[in-house]
Amino acid sequence: MPGIASLEKQEYYAHKRNHFWKIMYSLFSTLPVSEIFEEKIKLLQSNKLGLWDVLENCERKGSLDVHIKNQKENDFESLFKEFPAIHKIIFNGKESHRYFVKKFGQIEGITYNVMPSTSPANTMSFENKLKIWSTCFQ
Repeated sequence: MPGIASLEKQEYYAHKRNHFWKIMYSLFSTLPVSEIFEEKIKLLQSNKLGLWDVLENCERKGSLDVHIKNQKENDFESLFKEFPAIHKIIFNGKESHRYFVKKFGQIEGITYNVMPSTSPANTMSFENKLKIWSTCFQ
């Protein structure tokens, strides 16, 4: 689920210290990270990447996933029917993977990659996050 900064801006990964967009631009662009959300989304689309929350909604105090309760998962069955070419899911952190597997298990024909969270709460260096994330796109 989006954190407080993302909910306020209505943009994925809006917290200035979240490494998600910096990783995406490092992997797929020679340009600096755009400040314009629509341009960030175009970068993903041009590289055939989708972005969606595992959870449709939940209750949570603050931005940490450990505080999630009363969650409802998004309708991935419909997503996979609409986009049958999906063959890989990259989870941004262990918690999103945990919620997904609890509801859907291992889906045949789809590879799961669990990456270190790009959240500033994960104190791993940007360089290490980038190195691990890059393995998904080789």
